Amino acid sequence: MTFYSHLYCHQCEKTYAKEHIHKYCHECTQPLQAVYDLEEGMSKELIDQSRYDMWRYRAFLPVEDDKHVVSLGEGWTPLMILPKSAQSLGLHSVHIKEEGLNPTGSFKARGIGMAVSKAREMGISKFCIPTAGNAGSALAAYVAAMDGTAHIYMPEATPKVFQLDCEVMGAEVTKVKGSIRDAGLAMAKDNENGQWWDITTLKEPFRLEGKKTMGYEIAEQLDWQLPDVIIYPTGGGTGLIGIWKAFKEMQDMGWIDHIPTRMVAVQTKGCNPVVKAFEDGSDHCVLHENPEETIANGLRVPKAFGDKLIMNTLKESNGFALDVTEDEMIAGIHEFARREGMFLSPEGGAVYVGCKKLIENGYIKPEDRVLLINTGSPYKYAENLY
Repeated sequence: MTFYSHLYCHQCEKTYAKEHIHKYCHECTQPLQAVYDLEEGMSKELIDQSRYDMWRYRAFLPVEDDKHVVSLGEGWTPLMILPKSAQSLGLHSVHIKEEGLNPTGSFKARGIGMAVSKAREMGISKFCIPTAGNAGSALAAYVAAMDGTAHIYMPEATPKVFQLDCEVMGAEVTKVKGSIRDAGLAMAKDNENGQWWDITTLKEPFRLEGKKTMGYEIAEQLDWQLPDVIIYPTGGGTGLIGIWKAFKEMQDMGWIDHIPTRMVAVQTKGCNPVVKAFEDGSDHCVLHENPEETIANGLRVPKAFGDKLIMNTLKESNGFALDVTEDEMIAGIHEFARREGMFLSPEGGAVYVGCKKLIENGYIKPEDRVLLINTGSPYKYAENLY
């Protein structure tokens, strides 16, 4: 059972029927979001307690028939309390959500798993994607599981393990000079006739629905007491938007009384369009020309397709955006590992450094409950870090 109702454009407020195949809004070229028939007083018993993956929130996801679900066990990742870090940083509490334990080693499994499942329900089996690494790995895996075909475009600077990961799963991989934007342009040229379903971040509505399950899990794992601050590494921004969407859905149902959470976006100094837009008070991002290479491949996104949704999430949540350097990320990874015995991905390192900076500038107060998101496994980045 699902309460999925229709699709909605946040920009022009146009609605789209769920029975038809849609990518993004035809009127204003903005992302579409799934809307559900939610009411105050809906029971938490709608959560499927027999499942320990993201499909435990089946009622609030868009796949309408279980036979179309393509699952590799994604979701229900650990949310761990870090008393040593809390003491060291002088905070009330610090938690971390460990997304590196998802299939294919990152949170991308949530979004891609959902998008592939819904595409399967719509009769789609041929896909394409531009990727900085992890999304390509996830698409290759889920498409292999559904007996489809995947065409993956990635920057030449992407660690080789990602290419191997995709090719092992049977995907066709094309390496492109430049950033993920250049990979996307090359893919669009090869897909001019639309023979492949473009699963680029937020250019279809359903990756967002997979990512939002992080928000449902965070609330449930914290006994419905949301953190004061969530710090998120932001490239395409789907997870940032999705977590906030989940919180608002739960508020609509009365599962949480209010949302105290401030959402924080962390980027790198060499590619920081969200930070610049935030500092300028803008509701959209400007293309970051010539983004610098970084150990955090997932953060090298010159302009997110859902940039307005990112900025709106920061505004609604009284959030913040900041950037970190390559040296700071590396130092943060080492410092955190030696204290907690946990090896963060470069993006996770950026989040940890971002937390320290937010304490220094007073945005995070000692009484705040802080949640860090480590979006992927560090081991795929070994050649970047060694």
